[in-house]
Amino acid sequence: EVQKHSVHTLVFRSLKRTHDMFVADNAKPIPLDEESHKVKMAVKLRTEYGSVLHMPTLKENLREKGGPNTGDPYGHKQYSGNQGQELEYLITGTHPYPPGPGVALTADTKVQRMPSESAAQSLAIALPASQSRLDANRTAAGVGDIYRHAGGSERSQPPGMSVAMVETGGNKNSALMAKKAPTMPKPQWHPPWKLYRVISGHLGWVRCIAVEPGNQWFVTGSADRTIKIWDLASGKLKLSLTGHISTVRGVIVSARSPYLFSCGEDKQVKCWDLEYNKVIRHYHGHLSAVYGLDLHPTIDVLVTCSRDSTARIWDVRTKASVHTLSGHTNAVATVKCQAAEPQIITGSHDTTIRLWDLVAGKTRVTLTNHKKSVRAVVLHPRHYTFASGSPDNIKQWKFPDGNFIQNLSGHNAIINTLAVNSDGVLVSGADNGTMHLWDWRTGYNFQRVHAAVQPGSLDSESGIFACVFDQSESRLLTAEADKTIKVYKEDDTATEETHPVSWKPEIIKRKRF
Repeated sequence: EVQKHSVHTLVFRSLKRTHDMFVADNAKPIPLDEESHKVKMAVKLRTEYGSVLHMPTLKENLREKGGPNTGDPYGHKQYSGNQGQELEYLITGTHPYPPGPGVALTADTKVQRMPSESAAQSLAIALPASQSRLDANRTAAGVGDIYRHAGGSERSQPPGMSVAMVETGGNKNSALMAKKAPTMPKPQWHPPWKLYRVISGHLGWVRCIAVEPGNQWFVTGSADRTIKIWDLASGKLKLSLTGHISTVRGVIVSARSPYLFSCGEDKQVKCWDLEYNKVIRHYHGHLSAVYGLDLHPTIDVLVTCSRDSTARIWDVRTKASVHTLSGHTNAVATVKCQAAEPQIITGSHDTTIRLWDLVAGKTRVTLTNHKKSVRAVVLHPRHYTFASGSPDNIKQWKFPDGNFIQNLSGHNAIINTLAVNSDGVLVSGADNGTMHLWDWRTGYNFQRVHAAVQPGSLDSESGIFACVFDQSESRLLTAEADKTIKVYKEDDTATEETHPVSWKPEIIKRKRF
């Protein structure tokens, strides 16, 4: 039986619960423990500066800090040679120098030999920079710092110039080299692409497109709930497949079997047998619209991604759900597969990209650099790299750990799709109908296209949902919001003289974010 309490008791208990909940002020920062802070800093010093902790302190450091043992609260021993003598740890190519670290320069220990270039450079890297040196020359001058700092004759050299002393058969050659800021390399020239065919037939937005491995035909999926198969050479309609009860969001043709896979906003994932043009398998499991799919290139595995914040791995033959890849906190917009690790890459509306371990079904790496939804990911066909598209930037990454390479800035729109070919032409298609073409290596934007909408359509129906190169990579197909498929090809008449690269060697501004 439920024991009945008086109102007084219940109110008292409620007050007690409220008091317990709010008595601890969790918003206050934890007071800093001096001992643990010391330990932490000591570990940090040993880890990051272990290689130079044994180096003696410079004379001017001692002067600034007022003695050899001040300025190190973490108990590290100051290796200062002979404590009683004033340190002479100043090295140049024209002056004597001590035979090793921790040895004071005296008449007995000094070495008159010239240091080699590599030794001088390694020493320059190892020496801790003092405040006065940093103030004197904000830009690091490398080896020149040591020479300029030590001798009177070297002080006249301008900052920003590196001096390399090279010992060649007793002759000392001094080479003055001005340091240059890194510049963008000259991009490879690509011929411009031009529109040469517009294919109509769908009655709704064309949301997805794929070219079959034999390069004879291509397939599109649309908001009119149909899948259409078109002849690639002539652009004529070959076949319409009906079966989805909502927008078709993804299509892909298998290279390993005569199957076509499709997915849509009706939560369905279907496998079509192209010999009978019928659905032979359904893959049930997603709880919301399925936004994209991809096939593994070497094993019979299908990967789908959905608005339910998951990606699912399916065994093509048994229809079993092998793994559910959970971790994203919003709709997963795109998924890609490759044979090498990481075998699965997803991009999501939660702004992250995840690289997955296919065997374990777990995340290997999460990339959080994007600030807005990641709707498109593309893998380079030859390099071990990939790109991701978001309204804030297109970013390039290195496999397997997702190391950041560079930003491709300038396509200021919602990027729905990315495609890249072996020549290093990256195409980004956006929601406002603009298409930018980039040189993959340098990130140079060599062409911008905004094709006119189909007659009878509104200008607001200008939008690119998907784009793909055919197998020969000589044709570019785009699926658009004006219910058409547009086909582009390279302009054969263009040359580097008629269409020069309007490129300036700008100073690189590569930011991680």
